[in-house]
Amino acid sequence: MAGSEKRNQPEQQAPPVQRLRIRYAKRGRLRFTSHRDFSRAFERALFRARVPMAYSSGFNPHPRISYAGASPTGAASEAEYLEIGLAEEVDPEVVRRELDASLPDGLDLLEVVVSAGGSMADRLEASLWEITVTGVEPTALEAGVERLLATPEIPVERMTKKGLRTFDCRAAVVSLTARSGPSDAEGCAILEVVLRHGTPSVRPDDVLAGLRDITGLQAGAAPLHERLAQGPLDPRTGTVGDPLAHDRDTV
Repeated sequence: MAGSEKRNQPEQQAPPVQRLRIRYAKRGRLRFTSHRDFSRAFERALFRARVPMAYSSGFNPHPRISYAGASPTGAASEAEYLEIGLAEEVDPEVVRRELDASLPDGLDLLEVVVSAGGSMADRLEASLWEITVTGVEPTALEAGVERLLATPEIPVERMTKKGLRTFDCRAAVVSLTARSGPSDAEGCAILEVVLRHGTPSVRPDDVLAGLRDITGLQAGAAPLHERLAQGPLDPRTGTVGDPLAHDRDTV
């Protein structure tokens, strides 16, 4: 019996010999790609590009891919991150080029670097978002921003996997500004907001909900949310840094 149990144990996989960290973008219509859809497309791209992936141990081995800080479905982004573990060392730029060619236009690989170790997720402390809204005059939006920043707590509701939750959206707002949109876009304004990451994660639509609740401002249909940066938060300046800077400087 003992020998039979030993034979039935799954084969143990070797640990990765190299880890790569990847920054990618979701643009245009591909911003509606869900995290699950992206992960499927990315695994297919790994196969087509013949990237020598390392696999997990167990009865159902999976390629070693770690996702961090994925944006909500429908949001465009220039700053999505993941990490992959490889079974052999490769040139990061070759991986970037081959993987980018294997992904659909709109899911674009921007950078691949060798990991210097540590937790990628721990570096993603905040995000810089740009929110384009219509049907709101910039002056009214600027007044709403001033009121939001002067309000110590703004509870909002959102349906989550655990049901309807109420949380304070104001606590996550590090900075918030409003400006006019493009000169040829009448009734268009742009919000720029730095949001501190937490649990639950406050999203751009939560900020719009908070503005609506305290000012009555109603954004037009389908505001565009775009993440411009994601990374460590500088507590002095309130700005979002580059999470891959340490990897570039170390390796």
